[in-house]
Amino acid sequence: MVDTRCAENAGAVFKAYDVRGTVPDQIDEPLARATGNAYVQVLDPGTVVVGYDMRPSSPGLAQAFAEGAAQAGADVVLIGLASTDQLYFASGHLGHAGAMFTASHNPAQYNGIKLCRAHAVPVGSESGLAEIRDLVVAGTTVTAEQPGNITETDVLEAYVAHLLTLAPVTGRRLTVVADAGNGMAGHTAPAVFERIGPDQVELVPMFFELDGTFPNHEANPLDESTLADLKRRVLAEGADVGLAFDGDADRCFLVDEQGRAVSPSTITALIAERELAKEPGASVIHNLITSRAVPELVTELGGTPVRTRVGHSYIKATMAESGAIFGGEHSGHFYFRDFWRADSGMLAALHALAALAEADVPLSQLLARYERYVMSGEINSEVADAAAVMDALEAEYSAREGVATDRLDGLSVTHADWSFNVRPSNTEPLLRLNAEGLDEQTMAAVRDDVLARIRGGAQ
Repeated sequence: MVDTRCAENAGAVFKAYDVRGTVPDQIDEPLARATGNAYVQVLDPGTVVVGYDMRPSSPGLAQAFAEGAAQAGADVVLIGLASTDQLYFASGHLGHAGAMFTASHNPAQYNGIKLCRAHAVPVGSESGLAEIRDLVVAGTTVTAEQPGNITETDVLEAYVAHLLTLAPVTGRRLTVVADAGNGMAGHTAPAVFERIGPDQVELVPMFFELDGTFPNHEANPLDESTLADLKRRVLAEGADVGLAFDGDADRCFLVDEQGRAVSPSTITALIAERELAKEPGASVIHNLITSRAVPELVTELGGTPVRTRVGHSYIKATMAESGAIFGGEHSGHFYFRDFWRADSGMLAALHALAALAEADVPLSQLLARYERYVMSGEINSEVADAAAVMDALEAEYSAREGVATDRLDGLSVTHADWSFNVRPSNTEPLLRLNAEGLDEQTMAAVRDDVLARIRGGAQ
């Protein structure tokens, strides 16, 4: 008999790349159990490794998923509390498919599931997620003649060891303030920095208590307002750097010693240089919103920049096709070939700390060579017809001298002195603008002109 409520909710919470919704009205244990069963039916993974974040609902949802998967015949390995990149590590290290229960940076009432195949290969709507959703909607479950076994293991120590082989931190001693936002970096960071040792890094922890109600601030460092506490603490401590992680710790943002937020594009350029030093001539992925400083630097270093659409599925697929050593996104996701092409906020943080410890200048000076342009950040405008607005913008700007346009993802417009991209939201009637210029005045001029045209034609 079909669980009508479960079927209706599945239609709403299965997204393009993951499962995401509110608890318990959209996501509950029956839905998690059905998803685990359907996951095994579609992907036949043999064994699934399952982790979960600090949200109050996560342990129960993870257990229900495990029971559904075992019912369908798969063995399940529970790794308990984990960051998302720790789950990806477990998938790669153990060679098993994976399921991570988290809603990342979303507020407390949300939860969700990120799914992957063995070796952290992502599962999205075009690679199995739609079929899983359809089975859940139809209420199609199976019971294997031989149900799978559910066991537990701890991979935290192995995860830490692997990260530190990829980005060992040596050199001068650093004072590091880390804001976990009451998310999963409060679980992983103590283990990482204990292994590095106090002689190398003095760690100043902020909000390391695991609390899925987020009592201090949202764990969403893409919203710069959530960095206010970290900025103040960096200045108060005279720290060398501040680290801010999102809820499931797969993203990391930096604050320099002057209390300024560092653009993820700048971190992409820094890590790209380090990775290209290990493998000269390699390819580096950047999405089309990343600063043009990234492909310029990669080219100057003898590497091959590869431009992609926004979104982890495009980044990971292009990394697999090109053999790229590294990829970065404007949203603070950093992808490493040596980490099964998965994103890891902690590994990105370790690369930044390693570069800083090896340098004899403060972080702001270390990063200055990568900060070639001024960026607007993402600006949203509500529009009734995004396609019509983009068409009008393309007609206007393509007629201007020295301007090139393309439609890889939304509309990108490029000039020697400035550039911008406008992309429609997948879920809301919004156009998202990102602009860049040689200096503040140039960026502001193009930003304001584009916004006036968007908002003038929004209706």
